[in-house]
Amino acid sequence: MKKTTIVLIVLIFVMIGIIIYLVTKKEDEDKKYNFDMYFFNVGKADAILLNYKNKYIMIDTGLESFSNEILDYFKKNNITKLDYLIITHFDKDHVGGAAAIIDSIKIDNILESNYPKDSEYYKNYLEALNNKGLIASTITTDYEFNYDDLKFKVNGPNKIYDNNESNNSSLIVSIDYKDNSFLFMGDAENDRLEDFISTNNKEYDFIKMPHHGKYQKNVKKLIENVKPNIAVITSSDEEPEEDKTIKLLEKNNIDYYLTREGEITIHSDGESIYVE
Repeated sequence: MKKTTIVLIVLIFVMIGIIIYLVTKKEDEDKKYNFDMYFFNVGKADAILLNYKNKYIMIDTGLESFSNEILDYFKKNNITKLDYLIITHFDKDHVGGAAAIIDSIKIDNILESNYPKDSEYYKNYLEALNNKGLIASTITTDYEFNYDDLKFKVNGPNKIYDNNESNNSSLIVSIDYKDNSFLFMGDAENDRLEDFISTNNKEYDFIKMPHHGKYQKNVKKLIENVKPNIAVITSSDEEPEEDKTIKLLEKNNIDYYLTREGEITIHSDGESIYVE
């Protein structure tokens, strides 16, 4: 066979592959995705906005230095109210932007962890609540709320842990949308992970990895227990995720995405998940 014929055949197959990819991508984009999750690229910090038919729920608020970026996103997208603000715990990379957001936008419900911190960011958060006449609900057991087919369960710790008290106090958020399921682990460390695993008998399509991709002995057990297909890690170039965590995800054939590489949007129609 002539060399030019081989090249032509290869080019035809490449073009067919490109066409199939574009058609599949267009089909994904055209689907009716009612549930969206937007992960801000705000350094080694959590700031996650969920949108279900213009019901907005935010999980953590990132560092104070990124609060203007989050508020600009709200303004650009005509977001004037949060139905729920969930503060998983009171480290600055989770509650730092809370005061500015509470000051700037209407919030119907606020859920918080049970372990307060003696810090400037926590004090600013409390002051913002007081200024707006808001009272946060401290979660120490399971708290549930629904929007049609979208079902939330926020699991709070029922004790103060002896080790890593703040991170282990993280609220764990579980979401079911029809056939899809999502899990957000805050900064849970080994003790909290062990308690979660001991009572969890559910598999999840998606997981927001605990503590910015830090590798811990119980992370392996968590992955074996939850069996996700997709993972997101909130990290930064200055403080990246650990290689052991990445290798664990790769070993288990889990598609993973890093906020340090850019904002991440995940769409669900209740049957399939599409990642931008």
